[in-house]
Amino acid sequence: MHPHCADAIADPDPIQVEPGVVCLRFEVMKVRSALGAVRHLVESGLVRRGDTLVDSSSGLYAHALALACHRYGMRCHIVGSTTVDRTLRLQLEILGATLEQVRPSADLKLDQNLRVHRVGELLLRNPRYHWMRQYHDGVHYLGYRGVAETVDADLPSGPLTIVGGVGTGASTGALATYLRRAGRDVELVGLQPFGSVTFGAEHTADPDMIIAGIGSSIEFRNVRHDLYDRMHWMAFPYARAGAIGLLRRSGVFAGLSSGAAYLVARHERALHPGRTVVFLAPDTGHRYVDAAYVGHEDVPAVDGLAPRVVGGVDELELPWSTLPLEQLARAAS
Repeated sequence: MHPHCADAIADPDPIQVEPGVVCLRFEVMKVRSALGAVRHLVESGLVRRGDTLVDSSSGLYAHALALACHRYGMRCHIVGSTTVDRTLRLQLEILGATLEQVRPSADLKLDQNLRVHRVGELLLRNPRYHWMRQYHDGVHYLGYRGVAETVDADLPSGPLTIVGGVGTGASTGALATYLRRAGRDVELVGLQPFGSVTFGAEHTADPDMIIAGIGSSIEFRNVRHDLYDRMHWMAFPYARAGAIGLLRRSGVFAGLSSGAAYLVARHERALHPGRTVVFLAPDTGHRYVDAAYVGHEDVPAVDGLAPRVVGGVDELELPWSTLPLEQLARAAS
């Protein structure tokens, strides 16, 4: 029996959606990260029961941190993006977390900068607040050790390819790190939106981009560039097609980054049929019903979608580009 809801939803369900392609389906993936981080802080004495933990979030981490704080008796304050919707706001309120949202902005960089600036103001006024630093603190890698153990135990013993959104780097980076330490042959393939600075695509832009959680307009120090073997950049229309295709073919109802990861996983499996490809589905599709699923009958099938292989980030083009291994160092420099 689980002692708390957070423990119940922290672990993913591995689902084989196609031969050699496995979906690691989470309800709220960052619960695993937040639980591991808060548990470590409590056990190490860095925070005490009743302290306030604060951070910035565009949605998923807000929910995850609120649940982890509820689990361990901490207070929680979130500086949220405008993407935090009514459903999540109500859950945060009932869980006892406080939320303040920055002013609306169509610019991702401005939105993230506003949130980070506000966190800084709060810390100056409240020196006993503990900033979780989900973008920068390696403590967020710890929670994924158990996920790596699940993957190692449940999947075939051969070589693995892990596919997922880069985001803060914790989920994909941690999985690859722990699986490699366990002796697995692991390739790590990252996914970014156009416009993300993390691997040098800030000169590009996707006018419909609403999958900000897998990229960044500011530097995330939690991303360890040397862990990744290949990188894909994908625009909203293809991520949308991937999400609808995933639901249609497997019954997995997931978000836009999951749809993008599904397309990348299919591509990687076709290139390397001897490897089992595991892709991360970090959340369910409920937040994306209006933005992605309405009008599904007009969305193209996934079978005809493929990336443009480029030789450097200066050659990136929408809707989907991929950078080979030997060129990746140029993107990270």
